[in-house]
Amino acid sequence: MLSFLSAFIPRAVVQGIPLLYGSTGEIMTQKSGNLNLGIPGVMYVGAISGVIGSFFYEKSTGGNVNSFLAVLIPMLCCLIGSLLMGLLFCFLTVTLRANQNVTGLAMTTFGVGFGNFFGGSLIKLSGADVPSIALSATSACFSKSLPFASNLGGFGKVFLSYGFLTYLAIIIAFVCSYILNKTRLGLHLRAVGENPNTADAAGINVIKYKYVATCAGCMIAGLGGLYYVMDYACRVWSNDAFGDRGWLAIALVIFTIWRPNIGILASFLFGGLYILYLYIPTGMEHMEYQELYKMIPYVVTLIVLVITSMRSKRENQPPQSLGLPYFREER
Repeated sequence: MLSFLSAFIPRAVVQGIPLLYGSTGEIMTQKSGNLNLGIPGVMYVGAISGVIGSFFYEKSTGGNVNSFLAVLIPMLCCLIGSLLMGLLFCFLTVTLRANQNVTGLAMTTFGVGFGNFFGGSLIKLSGADVPSIALSATSACFSKSLPFASNLGGFGKVFLSYGFLTYLAIIIAFVCSYILNKTRLGLHLRAVGENPNTADAAGINVIKYKYVATCAGCMIAGLGGLYYVMDYACRVWSNDAFGDRGWLAIALVIFTIWRPNIGILASFLFGGLYILYLYIPTGMEHMEYQELYKMIPYVVTLIVLVITSMRSKRENQPPQSLGLPYFREER
């Protein structure tokens, strides 16, 4: 049993980290009253932006990379690409007051197409025989674990065998939770999400908070896409390989009842549920059962949604103005 857990838990963690980045970013966005269903596209753009930076840096150095620059360049490219997606979403939904659901879905389609287009272009530039890009030099700096982890047995494997982006995701989740619940900034942000008219009357700049929270949320989510390529996917970019993780991150927001700190353990749980089908023997005659097991995270989310709705506690509900455009009255 212990050997099974020591093998299963690390796999659940690495599966859950992209979900943690995506859900934390979406929670910050939703707390401002914006519903961004474009998170899957944002994560895709963040991933391909980091891959572009990594690809050209590796090419310019011939593979002899500086560890600091090998991390800095892809991360900056990822954050810039994700920020631009956030600004686009805000411009359309906050400034132009476009429908947030439609805009988010369109951005998901755009993000996936953007990633596949530039991913395919890089594959042609690399001259690879397979439809993928290997980023072995730069991504090795992302996936490097603590040097003494292997000497600590099962404890080191379960808790210390991950790249720095894993621990960064946990830190960001705790910081976001602290900001939302313990600071004036978080109080103002929650006020904007609950009742923007009242917040505006109290002197809070509603537009600024919506822009900042949404753009920050997109940048956090974009790091999830970068982590997927540089760490989880064994340093390889392949078109359409990200799967439904972006949608699962949005489902995780509901599961965590809009609390980033709960999202840490919940993302690991979802990561475990996501790969659970690999550990349940079905036999070659019943491979279709695996698709049923893949539905488990979404079924669990629906159950949590029903339970929280029945309990009717305000702190367990989404922001009251979520998804609604804000029309500022004349002063």
